[in-house]
Amino acid sequence: MNTLLPTSTAGSLPKPSWLAQPETLWSPWKLEGEELVEGRRDALRLSLDDQRHAGIDIVSDGEQTRQHFVTTFIEHLDGVDFQDRRTVKIRDRYEASVPTVVGAVTRPKSVFVDDAKFLRQYTKQPIKWALPGPMTMIDTLYDDHYKSREKLAWEFAKILNQEARELEAVGVDIIQFDEPAFNVFFDEVNDWGVAALEKAIEGLKCETAVHICYGYGIKANTDWKKTLGSEWRQYEEAFPKLQKSNIDIVSLECHNSQVPMDLIELIRGKKVMVGAIDVANDAIETPEAVADTLRKALRFVDADKLYPSTNCGMAPLARRVARGKLEALSAGAEMIRRELTV
Repeated sequence: MNTLLPTSTAGSLPKPSWLAQPETLWSPWKLEGEELVEGRRDALRLSLDDQRHAGIDIVSDGEQTRQHFVTTFIEHLDGVDFQDRRTVKIRDRYEASVPTVVGAVTRPKSVFVDDAKFLRQYTKQPIKWALPGPMTMIDTLYDDHYKSREKLAWEFAKILNQEARELEAVGVDIIQFDEPAFNVFFDEVNDWGVAALEKAIEGLKCETAVHICYGYGIKANTDWKKTLGSEWRQYEEAFPKLQKSNIDIVSLECHNSQVPMDLIELIRGKKVMVGAIDVANDAIETPEAVADTLRKALRFVDADKLYPSTNCGMAPLARRVARGKLEALSAGAEMIRRELTV
């Protein structure tokens, strides 16, 4: 990409109120059948327009056609029973009722390829598409078949690779794998988590990214953050291995967090999506606040490798707030571009 400091979102954007309940995660659809199909595509176009209007350089689907960043992908796989539900602890943080893996997991057909093809026809801008990462997928299920987190993750990695190759074939420029679980299960990340991620990107010619954050602004996550002390050093565990991996871009949470900025030094040489927008509150950042976060990051990452972004997805926020935050992201990035080119 030729644009200096190209901006993007880390994930989801709010859905229109006529499609799903506003400011709610996992909100059920308000439409059914063909109306739902058409409504999701309409929402995708609106999301694209919001990003364009805000000046976002690398656009996405805003996850408008999915209820949840992990579950919607899993719903399309064989081997998972959504009626047989068990209670598990998600990322060692909060309990949730989840579906059960009852047999070999397979992908009968593509999940998001038609949506990506639809988005591609409406824009010539670079497109980034997010998929759940293997480790985060296994942390959202009860496994009654493989009975091994590593084996199940490896099977998901192979399925994700199939999907990613098809997304690349229809014109997706960057494929991002969401791995918030990388901030929790450190031994597994280093034993097999990064290896499973590299299996998911095997053979891809487009750019690849991994997004690791501290989660949506839900109570379970904000309560967890309060226990982490004055410095959040979780990235320190995964970054050295990721620095040696084939992943092109590493996405992390920065703004309004206690992440020491110098941890970015551990992934020197990689492109870095720097989260300069807080998604855990409704306050719209000023361009100056965004620029300040980016200036701090530039001490540890070269300008041609810095990608300003949001900390995480913004699905639970009001659309007005999300639009304001995207505009602030673009304006803050432009301030730094001007400083760098004087």
